[in-house]
Amino acid sequence: MASDTVKVRKSNEEWQRELTPEQYHVTREHGTERAFTGPYWDNKQEGLYRCVACGRPLFTSETKYDSGTGWPSFYQPIEKDAVTTHEDRSLLTTRTEVRCADCDSHLGHVFDDGPDPTGLRYCMNGHALKFEER
Repeated sequence: MASDTVKVRKSNEEWQRELTPEQYHVTREHGTERAFTGPYWDNKQEGLYRCVACGRPLFTSETKYDSGTGWPSFYQPIEKDAVTTHEDRSLLTTRTEVRCADCDSHLGHVFDDGPDPTGLRYCMNGHALKFEER
């Protein structure tokens, strides 16, 4: 069952008070943590990955896999409407940015080199996620 999208709107000052500097940089400034340095890239526990900014459920451990990239990678979100995608031309190439559907936090990027059944690799920043162990 798809959940209703609730837009979360806050000022930059509110986000800065609620998030760590790393979380703010990734989610609000569209930053990227260095590979193999952020949380959860090697997490093998069962559970739920939520948006660190608003708490929206985004991914489950059942769809997480080791992509070898140094970032938490998933082959699909928990629900189709949990994330939105946007064209990203910030580097000298075009990529597909992934954001939280509720608060527009930058999460990472999605690529078409993932495993079956989707063939997608949602390459997320660990600082954009909050893990809830099952």
